[in-house]
Amino acid sequence: MLTRGKSIKIFSGNANMKLAKEIAGYVGVPLGNSRVSTFSDGEISVDIYETVRGSDVFVIQPISTPVNNHLMELLILIDAFKRASAAQVTAVIPYYGYARQDRKVKARDPITAKLVADLITTAGADRVLTMDLHAAQIQGFFDIPVDNLFSLPILSKYYIEQGFMGDDIVVVAPDLGSVTRARNLAQKLNAPIAIIDKRRPKANVAEVMNIIGDVKGKRAIIIDDMIDTAGTLQQGSRALTEKGGAREVYACAAHAVLSGPAIERIKDSPIKELVVTNSIDLAPEKQIDKIRVLSVGRLFAEAIERIFEGLSVSTLFD
Repeated sequence: MLTRGKSIKIFSGNANMKLAKEIAGYVGVPLGNSRVSTFSDGEISVDIYETVRGSDVFVIQPISTPVNNHLMELLILIDAFKRASAAQVTAVIPYYGYARQDRKVKARDPITAKLVADLITTAGADRVLTMDLHAAQIQGFFDIPVDNLFSLPILSKYYIEQGFMGDDIVVVAPDLGSVTRARNLAQKLNAPIAIIDKRRPKANVAEVMNIIGDVKGKRAIIIDDMIDTAGTLQQGSRALTEKGGAREVYACAAHAVLSGPAIERIKDSPIKELVVTNSIDLAPEKQIDKIRVLSVGRLFAEAIERIFEGLSVSTLFD
């Protein structure tokens, strides 16, 4: 239990109120009394209805669709708590939006992952708690402490409980950037890995070139950090069955962005089940039979308690 004299308070924007209530329940405190609304012209208004002076405040807000609104909600909430004399404000961002532009790929590209990091720091956050950053180097974009949790222990536990282990299984990286993630899951499941060699002629468009590794007759699990338009998932799963001869195809990811044609593509793919977390609140129309949602509420609650108590968070990585 919490032992420090200072109080802990958990607040939420509108991005994922269900997850925020779940986290607060695990920590054993009520969700803070606040309201985030908009003026008639669309500007965001924040009202805090309880004192936070001297408290450690945790603001839970994934930067999910609508991304710009939820980002501004987070920034304004942080500003409000700092001006209300909170002792420390931690931005709890289960899904860190704008993370895909983390470097300059071509001339005149912005680096929005760094820009958002600067905005969060300037707003007054003292610390950031997030999960499965698109690229690990984003932690270095901040001048404040960043704890990056991983969904892998939750995903691997689920597959182990379902009996997905051994040589019958192959874990598939959907691109070269996901090889480390695939290898980590493969180690947990005592399974080999395979890699889908793809190229992106433009944003949100993927073309499968080759499959590296043996998937024939096996149950393949594609693992990625996020599923956006599901183009990679659709093409990759088809390539695994049609080119590679995989017996069954499953998929998992930390963040279910699921924008544009994603749901139709998942329905139209050979994937038997897509496992995601509730880092992003799925709209009712996205809650289809093929998608299974695992909760990260307890994981974030334990991390919040450890940060509040001044304990190590790294024990949660395994």
